[in-house]
Amino acid sequence: MHASAIRERLVVIGNGMAGCRAIEEVLARDPARYAITIFGAEPRVNYNRIMLSPVLAGEKCFDDIVINSAEWYAANGIELVAGDPVIRIDREHRRVVSRSGRVEAYDRLLIATGSDPVVIPVPGKDLPGVVTFRDLDDVDRMLAAAERGGPNNERPRAVVIGGGLLGLEAAHGLSLRGMQVSVIHLMPTLMDRQLDEAAGWLLKTELERRGQAILTEADTEAIVEKDGHVAGVRLKGGREILADLVVMAVGIRPNTALAKAAGLECERGVMVDDHMVTSDPAVVAVGECVQHRGQCYGLVAPLWEMCRALADRLTEHALEGSGGYQGSVTSTKLKVSGIEVFSAGDFSGGDGTEDIVMRDAARGVYKRVVLRNDRLVGAVLYGDTADGSWYFDLLKKGEDVSDIRDALIFGQAYASGGALADPNWAVAALSDEAEICGCNGVSKGKVVATIRGGADSLAAVRSQCKASASCGSCTGLVESLLTLTLGDEVQQGARTLCGCTSYTHEDVRRVIVENRLKAIPEVMQQLHWATPDGCAACRPALNYYLLCAWPGEYLDDQKSRFVNERMHANIQKDGTYSVVPRMWGGLTNPRELRAIADVVEKYDAPMVKVTGGQRLDIFGIKKEDLPAVWADLNAAGMVSGHAYGKSLRTVKTCVGSEWCRFGTQDSTSLGVKIERMTWGSWMPHKFKIAVSGCPRNCAEATIKDFGVVCVDSGYELHVGGNGGMKVRVTDLLCKVATEEEALEHCAAFIQLYREQAHYLERTAPWIERVGLEHVKAQLFDDPDAVHRLAARFRISQQFMQDDPWARRAAGERRDLHSHLGEVRPLSLETT
Repeated sequence: MHASAIRERLVVIGNGMAGCRAIEEVLARDPARYAITIFGAEPRVNYNRIMLSPVLAGEKCFDDIVINSAEWYAANGIELVAGDPVIRIDREHRRVVSRSGRVEAYDRLLIATGSDPVVIPVPGKDLPGVVTFRDLDDVDRMLAAAERGGPNNERPRAVVIGGGLLGLEAAHGLSLRGMQVSVIHLMPTLMDRQLDEAAGWLLKTELERRGQAILTEADTEAIVEKDGHVAGVRLKGGREILADLVVMAVGIRPNTALAKAAGLECERGVMVDDHMVTSDPAVVAVGECVQHRGQCYGLVAPLWEMCRALADRLTEHALEGSGGYQGSVTSTKLKVSGIEVFSAGDFSGGDGTEDIVMRDAARGVYKRVVLRNDRLVGAVLYGDTADGSWYFDLLKKGEDVSDIRDALIFGQAYASGGALADPNWAVAALSDEAEICGCNGVSKGKVVATIRGGADSLAAVRSQCKASASCGSCTGLVESLLTLTLGDEVQQGARTLCGCTSYTHEDVRRVIVENRLKAIPEVMQQLHWATPDGCAACRPALNYYLLCAWPGEYLDDQKSRFVNERMHANIQKDGTYSVVPRMWGGLTNPRELRAIADVVEKYDAPMVKVTGGQRLDIFGIKKEDLPAVWADLNAAGMVSGHAYGKSLRTVKTCVGSEWCRFGTQDSTSLGVKIERMTWGSWMPHKFKIAVSGCPRNCAEATIKDFGVVCVDSGYELHVGGNGGMKVRVTDLLCKVATEEEALEHCAAFIQLYREQAHYLERTAPWIERVGLEHVKAQLFDDPDAVHRLAARFRISQQFMQDDPWARRAAGERRDLHSHLGEVRPLSLETT
């Protein structure tokens, strides 16, 4: 259409979620219409601000939250001017000027400047150490404060001003980063715009149980200074709370400065009509910066609706007589520090309304729906938000609910009946307009259309319409829609390794070996990875597959390991670590016990616990103390127990024939031999072994990944057991006559599992997936198979049995053990 014409120039001010979503909508309608230039204040591509909280908490990194990669801009012919914000709009000459002095002409201008964080005007607000929580730079500043620690090497303190969603998420992340956290909230109820008093109280109680100090009805008077840096917060009434960091999270306001300076009509936000056109017909606006019919919105669902209306206008795709954007009825479905909450509509109650409330103290669930004239006008859910979409659909439709009034509070399954027989029925009953993904504003109709357009898997739906691609809380709804739309044609088998590639786990492992690929970037290049550096799912998998394929040749990439494996200890919820030294076959001696006791006293460990695997677990070790703890344990001859790793964890034994009158074989000795053979080996997932001295099975060998049950005539070998959330009893693999055969078959089975299972797949689901007969065929059809597999395992172990604790104790990767602080139950201190 536009091949022979000069394309119109569309300039976008704002490289955030709204601006880029609007451009995506424009490209979907008419990709060749505009020559697009996007100016962004931040020196980076567009990312998902909703996911900043997981970045702060250490659950995600920046790459995980990128929405539009550099490749997306290039592929769509978009010029991104990052880190150079527009400072002036010249409407007369239709051009913009950036901070660097760059001048860019436009035919159409899109303003998507978002919102600014509110900073309360109190003395000390500009002190170093006072930050907001709005972008990635704010997150970096908070992480730096946690890294520095407090004075005199004390645990650093943070005060968060504002008990709304952002404030509570900041508090949660800082707690996980090792800071003592106090939350100050002006109103009596946390998240008062989303929750009623009862739900707010439940939330406050749970957060206090987790160690945060929550102060409601607390008004900040000043930020206290000491030596030129923030030192605390003083409340009206005189109370002071110590602080090394103060986070302002009291709200946002539309960023209208640029529009006002250009003479565009503004009130609270930039004024727009139903087609998102400002007072200048050449200028449109979208997102948190706009005001539409008197309303400003800060949730993503209304912003996405605005973007669709705007794209219709810019591409002339709107139907004749289309009303454009009509405003939004909003709902909020959130996870606050891992706690699910939902609210919609007007839940203030009052004359003419009726409340229906359900409380389930045992499950920590609170539900309240508000009716007026037999119609749902508001809802608040805490702890169980599964019916949120249904309540919101009823609210938007304004349907008469008198027929289901008595069952309404129990949810759709009980009110409508059909979902009890078929869980997908509840999703089928939702209207096409019902919101499925709140993070990305995707309706049921959009998801179904995407599936009918060829998206036959969860990954494909996420890729094409972004439903379930952010926080993931709507994954169950999307999977139900896949089942309802495609039935048995849903692609669930042969899943790709991750969304970065179209190759399966088997494909990747085969290509690594066939092409002798020996580096993660080499694999990604060879297999045409869709992302430049992979993701949190594929990098650990590729690291393991290369380590398994090329022992002694591939250098383990520590950056591609999970945090526990990088730290060689298990991080606990308070930010400290637990340490489990290896005890061969569950045996110990006075020297080892003295060393453990000395460590507990020397490093003030608050707990030592005997584990189910016959080990001693030392809790409460600070990150900076880990190398010294390991050195002390090494001095007593103890090595890492790998309780943190996708590796051999423990070999559990009973006393066997040496002491037990029922014992048939020396199970303890065999267990020690197996553990000394297998320790240090990296696996697709954690791996547990047990050896029982008789069929009484005191070591619980029949719920382990590999279990030996001693009998009079030899040894029964069992595989594929699991004692976790989904208990699975082992399958009998075979019976052998000697210890040597038991050791050889153990090594062979482990190597087969190492070479064939998917990364993060335990032996139980692996055997259920491939079948026990497949495993037996791989081991026994060829008489030499057991010997060859065991030999490969022994070769690999030559490079794996190197105690990581000893290396760290000697100073390797000292940077990983710098002080970040710790989290303990908080008592407020005042100056």
